[in-house]
Formats: sequence, C-alpha cells, structure tokens
Amino acid sequence: MKITILTLFPPVFHPIFDLSIIGRARHKKLIDIRYVDIRNFAEDKYKSVDGKPYGGGAGMLMRVDILHRAIKAVSLKNKEFKIREKKILLDPKGKQFTQALARKYTRLDHLILISGHYEGFDERIKHFVDESLSIGNYILTGGEIPAMVVCDAVCRLVKGVLNKDSLINESYSEDNFFEDPQYTRPKVYNKYKVPSVLLSGNHQEINLWKKAHRLVK
Repeated sequence: MKITILTLFPPVFHPIFDLSIIGRARHKKLIDIRYVDIRNFAEDKYKSVDGKPYGGGAGMLMRVDILHRAIKAVSLKNKEFKIREKKILLDPKGKQFTQALARKYTRLDHLILISGHYEGFDERIKHFVDESLSIGNYILTGGEIPAMVVCDAVCRLVKGVLNKDSLINESYSEDNFFEDPQYTRPKVYNKYKVPSVLLSGNHQEINLWKKAHRLVK
C-alpha cells in the first residue's frame, strides 16, 4: 500500500514514521509512505501557497490551484486507470475518522492525505478530493497531526505490519467495547494490588472477569 502526504512541513513526519512498528514495516516494503512539499507546486519565486480570503476575514487560505496541481502530480489514477485510490482532505469540518474507515482504507492501493495550514482551504478544493476527514471536534494549527493519526491507524492494519494476535486482541475493537483493564509487575504498588483472580491461574474465572470488565465505548 502507498500513502502520499501533501504537506508544507515534510520533515515533521520523519521522527514518527521512520521508527518503531511503522518504520519496520516501511523497511520491509509492506507500506510505502511519501511526504510531498506543497510548495514545490507554487509558481512564484517566494513559493507562496496562500492568499487573502475574498470578502474579508481573518487569516490566509491555501490556494485551490496550487493544491490541485499537487494532487494531480501525485495521483496514480492518471497513469493506471484501475488503481484504487482516495484523495482525503484533512479538515475539522469533515466527517469523523473511525477505526472502520481505517480498515476500509487498507483495501486501497493509494491513499492521498492533504494537510492544510493557515486559516484553511479555498472551498473549491473539495471538488477535487473524494472525502473530507476530521479526527475530532477541535482545531489544530495544521493538518500534519491529523495526517499522522490517519496514516498510523491505517498502516497498522495492513497485512503483515502487526502479528495476528495483536490485531485480534486490540485494546480498541470494532465490536463497541474497549479491552479489559490490564496489569503487570509489581503485584502490589503503593498499596494498589493486581486483582487476585488474574493471579489465580483459573482460566475460566479469568475469562469471566475480563468479559465483565470490558468497557462500552
């Protein structure tokens, strides 16, 4: 699977996706993550990508013409008609990103994530994307963190990135429950003890306890 992130700040992604589980998956070529600088598609000598909003208003907007050029440049659909591709705009006004959507996106060949900055986007960019996504009801300074969230959530579900047991025992499942509370050493810490049933060795009782303590989302 290939993921392309359009951003004004490519360097911020390296510490996240060059290390740990995602970094290893990239090294094994299970996933291909690219960061493309939107400024590469600006046409003036200053590489400016924003403009003042018509009709007035605070802040600056990312220009539709520059964003559209960037999208067309990285899209694989121009080259391979049968490619399964989605162009996703990271936008606080978009629909809520979920685990179900993350799983759905793993069936794609190519996912394009468009990270904004400044006050937002020229509204016309929505004619050139497939979906707008939000990671929550709050405002961030840019789309880089939402892009990281979506990319990480999707990549870990790609076949081979995590082992099968890890996926089966997810702490955040799709059946409307969180995983049960978990404990490790020491058995007692500051008078707080591990529940005795978990130390009993009685697997039937342990399973009953775990089911009883799973939390509804």
